[in-house]
Amino acid sequence: MKDFLDRTEIIGVLNGFNPWWSGRPYAVPPFRRLAFEAGRRYLEDATLKRAVLLSGPRRVGKTTVLQQTAQALAQKGHDPKSILYLSLDHPLLKLLSLREILSLYHESTYAEGKAATLLLDEIQYAREWETEIKLLIDHKPQYRILATGSAGVVHQDRLAESGVGRWITVPIPTLSFFEFVSIRQELPDGIAPDLRVNDLFALKSGDLSALAGRMRPLQPLFQRYLLVGGFPETAAQENIDLCQRLLREDVVERVLKRDMTALFGVRNINDLEKLFIYLCLHSGGILAHQACAKDLGTTTTTVSNHLTLLEQANLIYRLPPSGLRGKQMLKARNKYYLVDAALRNAVLLRGEEIYTNPEEMGTIVETTVLRHLFAYYYRDTPEIVYWRDAVTQKEVDIIVRSPAYVLPFEVKYQENPALDKRSGLGTYCLSENPKQGYLVTKRDADFAVTQLKGIGTMFLKIPAYILCYLLGQSERLLWG
Repeated sequence: MKDFLDRTEIIGVLNGFNPWWSGRPYAVPPFRRLAFEAGRRYLEDATLKRAVLLSGPRRVGKTTVLQQTAQALAQKGHDPKSILYLSLDHPLLKLLSLREILSLYHESTYAEGKAATLLLDEIQYAREWETEIKLLIDHKPQYRILATGSAGVVHQDRLAESGVGRWITVPIPTLSFFEFVSIRQELPDGIAPDLRVNDLFALKSGDLSALAGRMRPLQPLFQRYLLVGGFPETAAQENIDLCQRLLREDVVERVLKRDMTALFGVRNINDLEKLFIYLCLHSGGILAHQACAKDLGTTTTTVSNHLTLLEQANLIYRLPPSGLRGKQMLKARNKYYLVDAALRNAVLLRGEEIYTNPEEMGTIVETTVLRHLFAYYYRDTPEIVYWRDAVTQKEVDIIVRSPAYVLPFEVKYQENPALDKRSGLGTYCLSENPKQGYLVTKRDADFAVTQLKGIGTMFLKIPAYILCYLLGQSERLLWG
């Protein structure tokens, strides 16, 4: 331990982070993200010799999950002093190694060698955390470890060297639309909790109409969700300006100006900020590195490197292109989306006027649908791609593809969306013949199951708010 550090100061910090040691009251939000249940199950699995990592953007509730876990363990009868929570970005704790902190914990609070749960928040700020965790997992089986990390560096490049086989990663995306509605306590009545999107193909027209009627109260909430996004702190906040300021200051600026410097060693933050704004303006578009570099006055190498960092920092999604069978694929140009459309709204200061802009709403809804597909299907580790014909420019926005299924989604958030053989979705399904295809629409009136002559695919035309709600609801069934 550093000579200038007073041992009692560190112990005071540990006591402050762990009020349950002394029976002091502490409150945690009652709403639990899916990651709470996932983390709990992994911690209780005695055969699992790994640490569990909760990884996602800032302000999505990772710290809350750790605090809820501490509360649940104490209520279940665990010795409160066996539960150690650490916020490793605390200025004092950053001066110590994890080994030194644990030594003080055992000397002052809880005897070494007995079973203990370590709840490690923002683990990427701990000194030499990769080596420390490796040693704990390999040589200290009495510890159960649940950690969080905002930056993808935690489980990508750096874990590749020292953490192979020692981590299970549980992603925490922004709130689904279902979670957003749940936090606001405005769930609709009469929706079967086990209803999945796939079940809708078996419903008759009248059943779909009845379902749309029961879900219609969600429409204004979906508009709100599209504007303020999936962050627990802003879900119930009615002041849009405050919501957007919080997102700019605490999510975007903190990641770009702090995490990127401290964790990735980025030197030219200005170039990174310019690229992020460029992506806000062109979210969902095909990005040509050379053209982007020219617009930003930088190099293609810088653009490529910064795109990788933004993806690792959980700020953007990347969609690679896909080709049709027997045809040359579009020259490899990826599409990029922000992980939550509200970040774009906050940076560009977009308010309720977006509702009357069909082009903007199309981009925002496409981003939102993508977030739900990434979250729902991640356990299958599918490919998520897009398709565009280089000659005709016909396109399918999102294709979720695994050995078990191919699911194309075309987002047409507009009046009277076309679905025929000449459309992108029709052309793709005529060639690839998937069992099911999805046209994501705006209006209830479009809600239907249909087919196109000469194409074997069954198509579900589904309003975006119904699709997102049911995908979010169904996420919970994965851990049921």
